[in-house]
Amino acid sequence: MTVSLTLDNVSAHYGSTKVLEDLSLHVGEGELVSLLGSSGCGKTTTLRLVAGFLQPTAGTIRLGERDLTRLPAHARNIGLVFQTYALFPHLSVRDNVAFGLKQRGVGRRERIRRADDMIARVGLEALADRHPANLSGGQRQRVALARALVIEPPLLMFDEPLSNLDAKLRVDMRVEIRRLQQANGTTAVYVTHDQEEAFSISDRVAIMNAGRIMQLDTPEVLYSKPANAFVADFVGFENMLKMRVVAEAGDAVRAEMEGGATIDLPKDRFAVPGRDFLLAARPEGLLVVEGAGAGIPARLGLRTYLGRAYQYQCDTPGGTVTANGPLSMPMEQGTPVSLVPQPDQCCLLPVEA
Repeated sequence: MTVSLTLDNVSAHYGSTKVLEDLSLHVGEGELVSLLGSSGCGKTTTLRLVAGFLQPTAGTIRLGERDLTRLPAHARNIGLVFQTYALFPHLSVRDNVAFGLKQRGVGRRERIRRADDMIARVGLEALADRHPANLSGGQRQRVALARALVIEPPLLMFDEPLSNLDAKLRVDMRVEIRRLQQANGTTAVYVTHDQEEAFSISDRVAIMNAGRIMQLDTPEVLYSKPANAFVADFVGFENMLKMRVVAEAGDAVRAEMEGGATIDLPKDRFAVPGRDFLLAARPEGLLVVEGAGAGIPARLGLRTYLGRAYQYQCDTPGGTVTANGPLSMPMEQGTPVSLVPQPDQCCLLPVEA
């Protein structure tokens, strides 16, 4: 059975410390949503509230039509995959996977059949009789995934499940998790601090900060159209220049930056959000062009070779920014240049109060 998950104005306090404040989230049937953010942002607290390990201070949590808010953890029927695997060391792979079925009163013949089927689906049929101590990290994580899936939970939750694996294995396992989640059609919540991991595996991603969701959207929208400066910085728009509209210039808006320099932004390529705004850009979003031009005036500082481009620290009237220039034309420190904003790697954001 596939169901949705809804958190409605959920708050959680540890004493006088607010960890979550009026958080609302809807995860659709069969959808995988990742909670992404740095340590302390509230993502793991959200997972623990849904799982029943913590009680909210306010708000409701619903799984389909069931109100989970005050149900004990064991009554919620949620599949959990942890960072530490949480396998029973004295049980074989088969018995670890079958454990949840045994707790639910499934007969031995049926639970072994279902456990073996799920073990085969995660590619461990040759290791069914081994104990966890005799498995690699990736194999243990597959066992933990099989154990969570075999009970056919309406909701599957992942708490930093790949952080203990090496880089290549993390890539392999996130593909496997996504494949199995989609094959089962299970609604899932995935907690991680790794942006690439979240973007690669999710239907939507909630970027969190200080107990709030700053933006919830598809990875594509988050990457190209962040809603605010926090999200923009989080997804790699490391340059933020304050600007103010000072005039209309035909098909462009003329904006002035701190220090008095102006730049014309074509209306058909940039949507100016208000009189005062931020020009947010990735390094590749500010093209370095030698000499004076239509971009932001700058003078080159330190040059770094990246393989795909040269990257420069650039002094502008509005402060120091990082920008990329072509490999075909390395430029020397002190060279006067123009930084031309590239619309597909830049965005204009409102100035927050």
